[in-house]
Amino acid sequence: MTAIRGARERARGEITEAIKAEARRQLAEEGAAKLSLRAVARALGMASSALYRYFPSRDDLLTALIVDAYNALGEAAESALDSLRGPDAERPAARWLALCHGVREWALVHPHEYALIYGSPVPGYRAPSTTTGPAARVGLALIGVVRDAHVAGTLKEPAEPLPDPVVADALALGAELGVELPAAVLARLIGAWAQLFGLLSFELFGQFNRVVEARADFFEQAVLELARSVGLRTPR
Repeated sequence: MTAIRGARERARGEITEAIKAEARRQLAEEGAAKLSLRAVARALGMASSALYRYFPSRDDLLTALIVDAYNALGEAAESALDSLRGPDAERPAARWLALCHGVREWALVHPHEYALIYGSPVPGYRAPSTTTGPAARVGLALIGVVRDAHVAGTLKEPAEPLPDPVVADALALGAELGVELPAAVLARLIGAWAQLFGLLSFELFGQFNRVVEARADFFEQAVLELARSVGLRTPR
């Protein structure tokens, strides 16, 4: 009985992955707003009623794709950190730079999945709480780099004061995450996280066309400036 159950679970897993793969293909061709369970079922030669046993609605399928995309992006960022060797593995600026490049490289290879999670909202779709953890992985990796620098005593806390509401938001985030960092650093980390994805969105969605040609160099310079803004020491 156990063997039969295992075979059924494997078959279900394979069909689930086939459904998601076809959905990603349709995302690339039509965009998320036009994703249709019936169209996915038709392309796979399945009855719509059979596909509904795997994903009861379009939103369930979208959520699965979004969670996969966030997790893949988070894994790319974390793997970029893990790949560092030698002195760079201990240098906060080198770790920050590797993480940001890992995010960019994933986005360039997977532009349609990037657009799904950082592009225009899908009409009528509301992301459930199950997307929150995967969506936080890159932000938590950035925080980890800065926190390690703070613990090592190499972080230079920004001196410029911040408005009280911004400080309050930063302290609330730190309490929620259990992260002990100065409020000024946390606030600027939120800004750096947003600006990182702003840079990527400009590159992927065409806003840099005929404006920035040396995009890899521009990106590296920009994320180094972000590192300095949160207090990491970087080479000039």
